[in-house]
Amino acid sequence: MTSFWNTLQRADLHRKIGNIALPMILANLTVPLLGLVDTAVIGHLDEVYYLGGVAVGSMVVTLIYWLAGFLRMSTTGLAGQAHGAGDQARQSHVLLQGLTLALALGLALLIASAGIWLAAIGLMKPSSLVAEQAKLYFDIRILSAPAALVNLVMMGWFIGLQRSRTAMALLILTNVINIVLDLLFVLVFQWGVQGAAAATVIADYGAAILALWLACRLQPAMLERLRQYQHWLHWRHMKSLIAMNLDIFIRSLCLQSCIAFMTARAARLGDATIAANAVLMNFLMLIALGLDGIAYAAEAMVAQAKGAKQRVDAVVAIQLNGFWTAILAMLFAAVFWQFGAAIVSLLTDLEPVRRTAEDYLLYIVLLPLAGAACFLLDGIFVGFSAAKQMRNTMMLAAFGVFFPVWWLLQEQGNHALWIAFLCFLLARGVGLSYCLPRQLRQI
Repeated sequence: MTSFWNTLQRADLHRKIGNIALPMILANLTVPLLGLVDTAVIGHLDEVYYLGGVAVGSMVVTLIYWLAGFLRMSTTGLAGQAHGAGDQARQSHVLLQGLTLALALGLALLIASAGIWLAAIGLMKPSSLVAEQAKLYFDIRILSAPAALVNLVMMGWFIGLQRSRTAMALLILTNVINIVLDLLFVLVFQWGVQGAAAATVIADYGAAILALWLACRLQPAMLERLRQYQHWLHWRHMKSLIAMNLDIFIRSLCLQSCIAFMTARAARLGDATIAANAVLMNFLMLIALGLDGIAYAAEAMVAQAKGAKQRVDAVVAIQLNGFWTAILAMLFAAVFWQFGAAIVSLLTDLEPVRRTAEDYLLYIVLLPLAGAACFLLDGIFVGFSAAKQMRNTMMLAAFGVFFPVWWLLQEQGNHALWIAFLCFLLARGVGLSYCLPRQLRQI
């Protein structure tokens, strides 16, 4: 087995990680930019309820699409393994199966949209004016469901084939089109929240069409393989894909439950606490954007090694991506330790919120260190297509660690929430680390 020191001297592999990770980090950074533009554009309309309507409507749709992230993860792992095996036909079949599942789920969301809205609005209970604007936004935005889910599959497929620059270009182009149409529809045409929703729908469908065209250009034989498509839609081929996606969906639901619980409990601790936590969650998003970029590289490289049946390559990929994950995590921790209070001051000038956020900055310093392993290992296990292990460790971390730790410490208020979340991240890392040797032995 190659020593870690020898692995660190592999300049070619460092470049490979950079070629996958950096484009995805840059692409991810355009996502919060879109949210800022939406807020700025709608925030300049006459009434507050317009902004509230977009916030509520967007929250519902974003949660749905976020939970559908299993489409990207499963596609990345399977496409990466086919890429490692040098099997172009299998690469095409992975894509076609993923697209079939995405379109079926997208159509199901359209059919069930009225019921989804009633359930969501019943839980959130906004004011009547906000609810009215939110429904206008939701009714248009949900129309992009088939395209948005197709884009998740296409993103996963390109990452699996280590075409992260293509994935980056698609994501950036989607968000740029969205921003331009946002400005045009809302500020010029005066379409209000409906204009903001329509801009996103057009951008999603435009990106889906472009992604499909690029896939056909990348593999010209793709269209010919459509003749065998019915064979690959047989239940014996689709059931394993559906089972894998269900496992990843359960994993994502557990994660979202913990985050939603933090928000709900913080809301009971006062306006300053919920606002401070919202500011700190922006830091969590920034950390996730950075560490996810390296996790994408780990996904692609581990999947390639598994497809090629090269255990040594998988170990090397884990070592190098682990090295860069540790470096980035320590960098994040140092930045927030040194400049956290200054960054909080840039985000809000409300003194009670600033003081409250600064009281909890230590948790943000610790967060990248506690979460580095689980971010990286999530990517590694996506590469292995080990969805059951991801599901089981997430459930154990959520219901065996997060909620019990919070319950034991709940008298500590917001400190209990952040301590529980740090323990949750650590538990995920420990659980996946325990499962890792067995995955490696299966290569």
